Amino acid sequence: MKLSDFHYILPKVLIAQYPTTPRDVSRMMVVDRNKNDFKHGFFKDFPDYVDAKDVVVLNDTKVINARLFGRRATGGKVEIFILEHLKSDDYSVLIRPSGKIDEGEEIIFDNPNLKARVVRKKKGGNIVSFASGADVYEEIIKTGNVPLPPYIKRPSEPIDSERYQTVYAKREGATAAPTAGLHFSKDVMARLSQKGVATEYVTLHVNYGTFAPIKTEDVKEHKMHTEEFELTARTASAINMKRRSGGRVIAVGTTSCRVLETCADEIRGKGAAIRYELRPRKEKTDLFIYPDYRFKIIDALLTNFHMPKSTLLLLVAAFAGKDLLFRAYEEAVKKRYRFFSYGDCMLIL
Repeated sequence: MKLSDFHYILPKVLIAQYPTTPRDVSRMMVVDRNKNDFKHGFFKDFPDYVDAKDVVVLNDTKVINARLFGRRATGGKVEIFILEHLKSDDYSVLIRPSGKIDEGEEIIFDNPNLKARVVRKKKGGNIVSFASGADVYEEIIKTGNVPLPPYIKRPSEPIDSERYQTVYAKREGATAAPTAGLHFSKDVMARLSQKGVATEYVTLHVNYGTFAPIKTEDVKEHKMHTEEFELTARTASAINMKRRSGGRVIAVGTTSCRVLETCADEIRGKGAAIRYELRPRKEKTDLFIYPDYRFKIIDALLTNFHMPKSTLLLLVAAFAGKDLLFRAYEEAVKKRYRFFSYGDCMLIL
C-alpha cells in the first residue's frame, strides 16, 4: 500500500485559521457508505442522524498550555513544545531552534517561578527538566500558550483558550485538541439528551505525534505514535449494552475510534461465530488503522477533514472506503469546505 495513493491537492486558502462562530454552524458533509454517496448540511443537525438507541462516544481530554516561549542566557529566543510528561519534573519536548541548544543549558521564561534545563538531546524530541519554587506543572500551565497546530499560521489569541477546547473537556493532558469534538455546542449536547441519546466518554490524551508525517512509502512500515488512554469499566459496560440492544456506536473523532478499537475483545461463540466486546483498559495505544483494517466496534464516525498522507486520513479511508472518501474530499474542495483542526466535519454512516 503506497503512501502516494493518499495524496490530494488542497488550496492553502481552505486551511481554517479561525474557528466558526458559533461552534455548531460549521458545515457537515454526510457520507453514506451504503448508498456510496454524500450530501451537505450543518453540524447543528447532527442530532437528526442519531437514534435514541445509539451511543455517541466522546473524548473528554483537556488541552494544556503546552507551548512555552523562553530565551537562552545569551538572549536568543527559544520555543518549547511539550510532548509528554516522563517522570518527576522531566518532560519530552520539541525545542526550536534545536541546533543551537546544548545539553545542560538553561532556558529562562518571563515567569520568574519557572526555568528549564536541557537534560538530553535526542532525535524526535529532547528531555528537559523544569524547576520552580512552586508547583512545576501549575507554573508550566501559567507560562504556556495554547498549542495551535503548525498549519495555523498565527500566534494564539484569547479566542483559542476557549475554542481549541471541547465544551465537555475534563481531564487535562492533551497537547492537541480532539478536533471532531470542537463542533459540539451546549445546545447540541442538550438536544441529544432530550432525544434520549446516550453520550459516553473515553479519554485519549492527544499529543503532537498526531501531526507526525508518515515517512515511508510503504504505509505498513510506519510506526504509529503512542498516546495515553483510558476506557473505564462503567463506560465499557454501557457501550456493550447499547451494542447488544442493536444500537450503533458513533465515535466522535479518530481518537475515540482508536480507543474503542484498541479495547475490542474477541468473544468466540458456538461454532465459528466471533463477536467483539469492549474491555476496560488504561495504558498507551499505538494502533495504526489503514485500509483493509476490519473495524470491530464503531458503526459511524464523525471526523474533520485531514491532511494529505496523514495517519488520520488513512484511518478515515479505512472506514469510509478510499474511493468514496476521495470523491468526498474532491467535492469538499470544490464546495470550499474548511479543512483541518478549526475546519468543517464529515459524518460517515
